Amino acid sequence: MNGLHPIKMPSAKEKVAAELRKAILSRQLQEGEAVTLESVANQLEVSVMPVREAFQILARDGLIKLQRNKGAVVLGINETYIREHYQLRAILESAAAEMCCAPEVDITRIEESYECAAESIQNNDFAAYADENREFHSEIWSAAGNSRMENMIAELWNGLSMGSMITEADYAKVSIEEHERIMKAIREKNGAAAKEEMYRHIMRSRDDMLTNYR
Repeated sequence: MNGLHPIKMPSAKEKVAAELRKAILSRQLQEGEAVTLESVANQLEVSVMPVREAFQILARDGLIKLQRNKGAVVLGINETYIREHYQLRAILESAAAEMCCAPEVDITRIEESYECAAESIQNNDFAAYADENREFHSEIWSAAGNSRMENMIAELWNGLSMGSMITEADYAKVSIEEHERIMKAIREKNGAAAKEEMYRHIMRSRDDMLTNYR
């Protein structure tokens, strides 16, 4: 079969960091709660090494404090942290979307990832949307052509920002509509529109996540 391409999957450390970050931001992991390398590795079905690397990322970001016993303690966060986290993501991801609009950029894989996600929504397969959502975003980071930017955004990724007032299905339907507007701007090589739509998309995710703090 022709026309297929490898799915751009996150590295093991990025997957672990994203899952832990999401759990902390959504308060599934509470301030003061202890986590260990082994427990996280077992729950996510990965080896200890990527968990150790993910702990280093989250410690650098001030989300956890490393312990000598191969574990960590979750630190407290507030609305200010949430707002700053999503603002940084929005700045970087909107810049990446704008860069994808350069005439020489091949957007084929961005289009393919968008179409796969849209098809899943049409088939009411909302469970698959988390991976397809990241795939769409990661293809944009990659197409932008700045590997340092791509690595920075990947380490900031925290999965679906569903908050406490929206279902998985509702989130997916809102998200794919926003992706459609981003995709339209990229296809039209309209950098200003792509930047604006991506920024708005990330900040809407911020507002959803903030419902966990109200």
